[in-house]
Amino acid sequence: MTDEGFRVPLLFDYAATLAWATSGAVVGIRKHFDFTGVFVIALLSSTGGGLLRDAIFLQRTPVLLVDPIYLPLIAASTIIMSLFVGPLTRILKTDTVGKLVDLIDALGTPAFAVVGMQLAMDQRIPVFGAMFVGVVNGVAGGLLRDVVVRDVPALLRPGQFVSLALALVCGLFMVLRLQYGVRPTEAAWATVGAFFLIRVLAVRFNWQTRSVASGSDTELLR
Repeated sequence: MTDEGFRVPLLFDYAATLAWATSGAVVGIRKHFDFTGVFVIALLSSTGGGLLRDAIFLQRTPVLLVDPIYLPLIAASTIIMSLFVGPLTRILKTDTVGKLVDLIDALGTPAFAVVGMQLAMDQRIPVFGAMFVGVVNGVAGGLLRDVVVRDVPALLRPGQFVSLALALVCGLFMVLRLQYGVRPTEAAWATVGAFFLIRVLAVRFNWQTRSVASGSDTELLR
């Protein structure tokens, strides 16, 4: 269905872009980048997934270049963070800032995912393909951000699972939409809420993935 009344509202994409631009700007500031560097990290964080989605999977002009809202939104986020987060990072503890970034990402990741899945469904991409597009749309921005700032991407390291949780809630979105006929807006909110709940529980109970190789295995592989 492509009728606007049966699609995830564009507001979800704007909100996710703002969330990821904010977290990217915070990361850039923590790395002591200048304003241009902070803007580039905010841009990659907030649009990296969309660029991959549009250019590779959907083969269309990236929405970043078509919609006049995105670049000003990212620039505004960068300016605000540059003005206010700098002093805050000197006041707040490092782990507090890290938790703030994780909180923002926990809201932006599933929002991007549902937008990606809806656009893939509009292109008549099958269910599992649409779910893959959604996961990529959700995590690629953070992956590119980590690579550029020379961190091992959180997606690849053992830790509190994000990609697995995202795949799970993408499946929830598809079940709600296709099996139960839930309207996209309600299904999208349920997906965002489910992902956020999983992330909160993972933090609370320290649910984590583990390295495939144990310490002794790692020694043997050297």
